[in-house]
Amino acid sequence: MTATMTDTPPPAAPKADSPGTGSGRSLGRILTILAAGLALVAIVRIITGADQLTSEGQISAALGLAVPIGLAGLAGLWSERSGVVNIGLEGMMILGTFGAGWIGWQTNPWLGLLCGIGFGVLGGLVHAIATVTFGVDHIVSGVAVNLLALGATQYLAKLFFSDGKAADKGGNPKQSPPVDSLPNFDIPGLSDALHSVEKHHWFVISDIAGILGGLVTDLSVVTILAVVLFIGSWWVLWRTSFGLRLRSCGENPIAAESLGVNVYRYKYVAVAISGGLAGLGGAFLALVTSHTYLENQTGGRGYIGLAAMIFGNWRPGGLAMGAGLFGYSDALQLRNGGETVHALLLLLFVLLVGLAGWKLYKKAMWQGLTSAVVAVLVLVWYLTTDEVPSDFVGATPYVVTLLVLSLSAQRLRMPKADGMRYRKGQGK
Repeated sequence: MTATMTDTPPPAAPKADSPGTGSGRSLGRILTILAAGLALVAIVRIITGADQLTSEGQISAALGLAVPIGLAGLAGLWSERSGVVNIGLEGMMILGTFGAGWIGWQTNPWLGLLCGIGFGVLGGLVHAIATVTFGVDHIVSGVAVNLLALGATQYLAKLFFSDGKAADKGGNPKQSPPVDSLPNFDIPGLSDALHSVEKHHWFVISDIAGILGGLVTDLSVVTILAVVLFIGSWWVLWRTSFGLRLRSCGENPIAAESLGVNVYRYKYVAVAISGGLAGLGGAFLALVTSHTYLENQTGGRGYIGLAAMIFGNWRPGGLAMGAGLFGYSDALQLRNGGETVHALLLLLFVLLVGLAGWKLYKKAMWQGLTSAVVAVLVLVWYLTTDEVPSDFVGATPYVVTLLVLSLSAQRLRMPKADGMRYRKGQGK
């Protein structure tokens, strides 16, 4: 992502990835990393006694908090793969929360969900008109969408929720009346069995049971829809000719146009889908998390979703892991956060020691020594305290966002024409 706007470079640019291009990491390597990480967490859990680290409740809460972040990140992925930077994700989520709450309380939550998506699409089209048709700087347009969405929803909430039938049912200028719940469900038999295994606190086995239990217990239908959208987005963008053309618009729109691709059309479609996904994330907050529209309900999740997308290197798999990480850190403040975050300090110490050793092995002396010093400070913090202050627990998601982006910055590869101005006819 780039904060500056330049004209699209001449067509000497690189080719877009082919549909069969992989992520560069074998399945075996990924599974090995996951197994090592799980074993390390299990060891920390046993040493510290912080059973909440991998409990069913912690994972379930993390999943619920990760879904809107993941949908916002997926929205950003669709837009930026077409070459349009979308800083306006927060505003599109705000529109989604209002649309879901406004229609949801008057009709039913299913229509509210559709309206939330529709409001998000509307925000996406505004951003597409500004950036694609009129060539407005993508950052400026995104910020404008955020401001317009916030102001418009505040005005409409005062207009529709502050009197009449809405006020009688609990509405006020800052929130809508309550909305009926969307269906939640467990997997019969499996949820109870996993919970039983988790209660034994066995090494690794109970940790796996707790993680799996959190993923199959009290699931919202929107969570299932989000999983389907992640898989579907990967398939469409990396396994179809449509996806290849769309990604070529984000890599080299001039070359794409010379091959007959209608670049404007693909950019419009991508940004509209982006808005719809962000609106769905906002609708999740209004219909699943709180069952009502609330002012400032998104709480910066659109920006965190953008960070998750960058962490995931503009790919759905990495984005899902980033959203899960941010959701997990956000859930800590809901479930005995002070003690759990204190246990994570020991985990952070081990990771920093490993990072220091790796950097020193690679002859990166300054980075290695810095990591070692920070590791010592974290260990001292852990040994001299019993619990992390609640103020720090509340800031954990944002600290994690900064740390993840700083550590992953060196391996990022965004679409080459992302954020660049494109004018129709440049390929002729």
